[in-house]
Parts: sequence; structure tokens; C-alpha cells
Amino acid sequence: MKRSTIPHFTFIDLFAGIGGIRQGFESAGGKCIYTCEINDAALQTYQANFTTTEGLGRDITKINEQEIPPHDILCAGFPCQPFSIAGVSKRISLGMPHGFLCHTQGTLFFDVARIISYHKPKIVFLENVKNLLSHDKGNTYRIIEKTLQDLGYSVSHRVIDARYYVPQHRERIFIVANRINANIDLNTLQIPNTAPLLETILHTKDNLLLSDVEAGYITPLGKPSKKYTLSDALWKYLQDYAIRQKEKGNGFGYGLFGPQDVARTLSARYYKDGSEILIKQKGRNPRKLTPRECARLMGFPDSYNIVVSDTQAYKQFGNSVVVPIIKQLAKYIAKFI
Repeated sequence: MKRSTIPHFTFIDLFAGIGGIRQGFESAGGKCIYTCEINDAALQTYQANFTTTEGLGRDITKINEQEIPPHDILCAGFPCQPFSIAGVSKRISLGMPHGFLCHTQGTLFFDVARIISYHKPKIVFLENVKNLLSHDKGNTYRIIEKTLQDLGYSVSHRVIDARYYVPQHRERIFIVANRINANIDLNTLQIPNTAPLLETILHTKDNLLLSDVEAGYITPLGKPSKKYTLSDALWKYLQDYAIRQKEKGNGFGYGLFGPQDVARTLSARYYKDGSEILIKQKGRNPRKLTPRECARLMGFPDSYNIVVSDTQAYKQFGNSVVVPIIKQLAKYIAKFI
């Protein structure tokens, strides 16, 4: 019997980055029908791995929501720009617009909200940093939640640490809002209880990819290129810096890890010196992760194409989502469509 190609649901991918959220929702049976990403380098990577012929927007602040096709799920890993509810009471007293238009005006979440208001998708899926909960003494999250509720949605959120999916500590908040009276509660989601170790993502001769050899990440024998080993000068600087910070009581410094460890959070600044995740090497200075190892650390499959410079790749993976988490969340959410 020929397998049906009809998608289980449709979704749009806002602030798409390099497609981590899209990977998760496609794996759950969804079809992406619109993408929005403003960064040229991120879009280059995205288009090397996904089609954007279904619809592509660049600057969300300039996109007319009417030009976006109807969809079941709106996905957005939106940047969190500071905003406050200060002045709302004054606006109300003066008879000025209020509600979600007032609370979120001037932020990128406003653009997400206006798209939601126009299309009223069944489900809204949002991802952000954990600090969204505590930003502005909790007002930022409360505004987001109240905005979604005012638009007719029930809201559930949960902070999840990626360490149970990939070998790094990475706490992010996931928000799911639905207007279909579904009992979606992210706190009922069963998180894995075992944490993978760095050995699962490091280069070995057993996981050698020809494309990684061609890209200069590794040698034909599967060893990381020497260019990722820290120079004597940089290694000395990082050690001296760590000592100075420790003396000040800050405790900030490099992170040194072996195959049996779980790493710190990979950040977008990793391209600068790699200091948050350095890999031990016997008889040599430690090294940075290669871009492929960063992709694995974020849960991207080895089939994922890396087509940009090392600097851009580090920025992109440091800004991305952990794909296995999105896959589990998407599978859970898809049951309600």
C-alpha cells in the first residue's frame, strides 16, 4: 500500500535560525508552510537543509500577517527583548489602546502576537532562555502569558535541562498555548532519566564523515584537526584569567572536560575562544569542539549540512535549540491536533 503523503498538521517557523524547531515538528508529521529568518548566514544553512519554496519572510516586523498562509501550529524561538507594563494604567485612563497591543508594543513578541491574533492557530509553541521567567521580576513572562490568554489560549510552560538528551547543561523554557480546549500540560511529559556523556558526540574513527574531512574538521584517521587545539598563548591567557577571577571570588573561567563528562552550555560566543567547553588532550593543550561536534551536542543528525565558516557555525549552533527535546515536545503536541 502506498503511504499517504498528507501531513498530519501544518506549521510555520518564525525566527527559524538553522531549523532546529522545524526538524522536531517535521519528525512528528508536520509540514512547514512558511519560514521567517532575518540572518543571512543562518538562512544559508537553513536552505542547505530545508526547502523554503513554500514561503519565506525575512524581517518579521515588516511582514504583513495576511501574507502568511493559515496554519495549525505557530512555532517561534523568539528573541527576548526587554519590555515592561509600565504606563499601561495611564494608557487606559487616557482611552488609549491596551491589552496585548499595549503590553508588547515595541518588542518582537508583539509581531508574534499580531500573527497569532490574525490567524488564530490551534497551537502556539514558543522557546526561550530560562531567564524569561525571572526577567523584570517575572513581569515579562506574565505579559506573554496574559497576552496569549487574552487571545483565547490556555497556556502551559516548563523549563527543561538538555542534559538528559545531549551531553550539555542547557536550561530553556518551552511554552505551549492552545485554543482547542486540549489538556496540554508540559509537566506531565516524561523526561529521560539518564544523561549521555561527551564521548557520544566527540570525533572517533567509528563516526568519521567524509564531509568532515573535506571541511577540515578532522583528519582521514578521524582525529580533530590541529587548528582546534589552543595555542600556548591563548591557553596561558585563559588560565591566568581564571586565576584572576577566582581571586576576585567570581569563579568564572574556562570549562575543561573529558569524554565521561557533561559540558556547560554551548553559547553563541563559542567562536571567540571556546573557553566554556574545552576538551582535554593527552600531552597537548586542550582543544575546542569542531563544528560537527557542536552540531551533535545540539542533537542535529550527522546528515545535517554545515555550509558556513567555523565562526558562523559556532554562532548558529550556540543560538539553536536541542533537537531531541523539540522532537519529544512535537510528538506530544501532535497528539492533540
